[in-house]
Amino acid sequence: MRAVDRTSPVPLWSQVLDDLRDRLGSGEFAEQFPTDLELMDSYGVSRHTARDAVRRLSDEGLVDRERGRGTFVRATAIEQPLGALYSLFQSIEAQGFEQRSRVLRLVERTDAEAAGVLGVGADEPLVFLERVRLLDDEPIAVDCSWLPASFARPLLEVDFTRTALYEELRVRCGVRPSNGWERIEPRLPSGAQRELLELAPDVAVFAIERLASDDDRALEWRHSVVRGDRYAFVARWSGAAVATGMEPAED
Repeated sequence: MRAVDRTSPVPLWSQVLDDLRDRLGSGEFAEQFPTDLELMDSYGVSRHTARDAVRRLSDEGLVDRERGRGTFVRATAIEQPLGALYSLFQSIEAQGFEQRSRVLRLVERTDAEAAGVLGVGADEPLVFLERVRLLDDEPIAVDCSWLPASFARPLLEVDFTRTALYEELRVRCGVRPSNGWERIEPRLPSGAQRELLELAPDVAVFAIERLASDDDRALEWRHSVVRGDRYAFVARWSGAAVATGMEPAED
């Protein structure tokens, strides 16, 4: 029996909620979250109290409650700051997860559209890298990268299972992205993408297009599809925005 203090002015649902938060934080429910009946037995509270506590956990984004199936602990989302060039490999590793990739294709080929975006001739050979990115063995993204073979050809010899593209570009090709742009859009995945990412039917994705460059030329054109349930883009700001002529929003 978990301790609840019936003499406390703190409502029972709040006491149960606080204890459940602590247990979630310790990883106690990694395998399965308790049913309403199990919570009632564990805390000695009514069904209404148990459900109220779980509902508030759901409102906080800590669990998902599905009618007819039960309650499930929501997987932690990877947070990616906006406004800076980033490496998905480093973002995942920095947040305590292991990142691996399953390489689908790593070839030299031509592509007129990709060549046009990269600013090279339509018949210029390109290195094409297609990967499924894994977070602790769970698929989180599908990446397709195009790079001019004139400098990127050494990448054809790389095992991308446990390494970052930009690190290999620096070490093997002597180039490093320093600027560029990225466009992010919500989208419904294709059937093939949904299968590769092992997505449930109701989960959308972020479609990301990126052009990364150094000071002289375009280095990479990338299309990524990232799971919407495991990834979050975060923007942060401060009062410094006022000094640059940006007025803070009132809403």
